Amino acid sequence: MRQLRLENSPIVYYISGKEHEEWVLLLHAAFVSHEMFREQITYFGDKYNMLAPDIIGHGQSTDTRKGESIEHMSSWINEILAKEGIGKVHIIGVSLGAVLAQDFANHYPQAVKSLACFGGYDINHFDMALQKENGKAQMFMMIKGLCSVKWFAKANKKISAYSEQAQNDFYDMNIQFPKKSFRYLASLSRMVNVCETKKRAYPLLIGCGRHDVPAAHKAMEMWKETEPESRAVIFEQAGHCVNMDVPEAFHKVMEEFWKS
Repeated sequence: MRQLRLENSPIVYYISGKEHEEWVLLLHAAFVSHEMFREQITYFGDKYNMLAPDIIGHGQSTDTRKGESIEHMSSWINEILAKEGIGKVHIIGVSLGAVLAQDFANHYPQAVKSLACFGGYDINHFDMALQKENGKAQMFMMIKGLCSVKWFAKANKKISAYSEQAQNDFYDMNIQFPKKSFRYLASLSRMVNVCETKKRAYPLLIGCGRHDVPAAHKAMEMWKETEPESRAVIFEQAGHCVNMDVPEAFHKVMEEFWKS
């Protein structure tokens, strides 16, 4: 992957090449980086051009200026597409990445070829009770992180992944997350319940792991009710970050989704 930087922004992004016809945009979970998609970049790299940014405050995207926030991610991604001459993209978003994927689709639907969200929730119709429950859990974890990133990472890996290998890989990335970057997650709520879902001109896939928390399953069920034409999948032997827990099953699902 070639490392590049978007001018006048803190965003560092990675591109595998431009020799293929279609593009895949990978948006990672909180507290890690684009490296959580290592298996996908290797597997799909000989069929698709891969684009993987580090979200603000994560990975190499930490050289920030006053006033920059996670709310700008969609416009930064759009600038990257324009800079690289990319028309439409298949989007994969996991957890935090699923939130940003939807926000991008809300603002730039013409750039979306397909949308796949895992371990996420419908940001346009997020139930207030579930939102409050989710907010409490996030606050508790953030307090842990502010006390000790190592302590936080040890607890977070068990929530974020199911297999021992995926947990260890998640921990190795999480331990590098800087404490100062917690502040960039504070404005996520400003993306929630601010847009109405318009008729999608592209297919939608939603999913979660069998061993993810009950709230994730509830959120997926509610999303499916709101958009019954979407496709829903539950990955066995997987937790929150399904692409890390069961990469082979994940690749199969994505291939079938894109081909259909």
